[in-house]
Amino acid sequence: SLPFNILLRGLSFFSQNNLDSRPAVESSKELPPASPSSLSSTSHHTIIEVDSKKNTPAESDSCNVTSSADNNDTVTCPVISAQPIEPAIAKWHAPTKNILKPMMKAIEEYQMIRDGDKVLLCLSGGKDSLSMLHALRQFQFIAKKKGVAFELGAVTVDPMTPTYNPAPLIPYLKELGVPYLFERQGILKQAEQMEEVSSICSLCSRMKRGRIYAAARAHGYNVVAMGQHLDDLCESFFMSIFHNGLLRTMKANYTVTEGDLRVIRPLVYVRERDLRTFAETKHLPVIAENCPACFEEPKERHRVKQLLAQQELLFPKLAHSLQRAMKPLYSKDKVGLESRPVMTNGTMSEQNGHGEFIEIEISGNCRDDADDLMFPDGC
Repeated sequence: SLPFNILLRGLSFFSQNNLDSRPAVESSKELPPASPSSLSSTSHHTIIEVDSKKNTPAESDSCNVTSSADNNDTVTCPVISAQPIEPAIAKWHAPTKNILKPMMKAIEEYQMIRDGDKVLLCLSGGKDSLSMLHALRQFQFIAKKKGVAFELGAVTVDPMTPTYNPAPLIPYLKELGVPYLFERQGILKQAEQMEEVSSICSLCSRMKRGRIYAAARAHGYNVVAMGQHLDDLCESFFMSIFHNGLLRTMKANYTVTEGDLRVIRPLVYVRERDLRTFAETKHLPVIAENCPACFEEPKERHRVKQLLAQQELLFPKLAHSLQRAMKPLYSKDKVGLESRPVMTNGTMSEQNGHGEFIEIEISGNCRDDADDLMFPDGC
């Protein structure tokens, strides 16, 4: 693999030569450079809040810019379509039974969505998050008949990489009438200015999570919905075992450390192939997420995916068996409690002295995003 500093210089070159050609999705107001000194919410960023009630785009000079004391700009402006979205595409689709039924089972089993919740869906533009958007919309009508009313909005974080442009989601969400928050932050540029970055992917994930949490709090959302499915949980489970020696995977429903937000994963019982089929047959506007920092193939998650696919040919019920085996792990309702071995004088031990795994509390850098395990060198 290439040294990290060489990789960053390459990314900087791609950014300088390709970002300027991307369609504009916000006002022409110049932004000061983001501070690379920390990953806190004090970094300068812009939120584009799309008013879904406006059907007629106004002129670009009608954007309203307001600045807050924490150095964040909020730009409320009309949608500037980066790519034409045909009316036939921007419409709601009823999910298939193999998506809706397991999703509803997970939501009810883990009490993910409750009456009065404001749910902010994390939308990358991939097949999983777009399929979840349509499935949760359908669930809104089903839940309302049962006396559970909740609001649904969406958020996208654009890391401003040259090969990933989620701007077409803006007119798409406007046509669907979904309240939408679009955030931009030059994560690669910030990473280039940092002295030590062990993993660009891990850094990007954490910074995206921070922006999502900040947007949810600023706009009154109390639930953040993420689109990881059963295959993701299985892959994370094995990646954690192989690289970290921990029995751990992503959680289904938990409260963040601060206690003001819940993170839910309604698709924990849904298979990836069903989501792919739904997105393809309904012609959802899937946006390829091709980060230039991830060109080193094969990726670790891809290797684990291939491993599980080979085993599933021999054991057709493998996914169901892993789902049952992982249930105690993704049933945890808060961060910080993980199953891991404890070393004492060079040997693994527990209070009973039999060398068994015990529950301990971890701290440090593994806070709210400790359950994601999307990268082998993560916490």
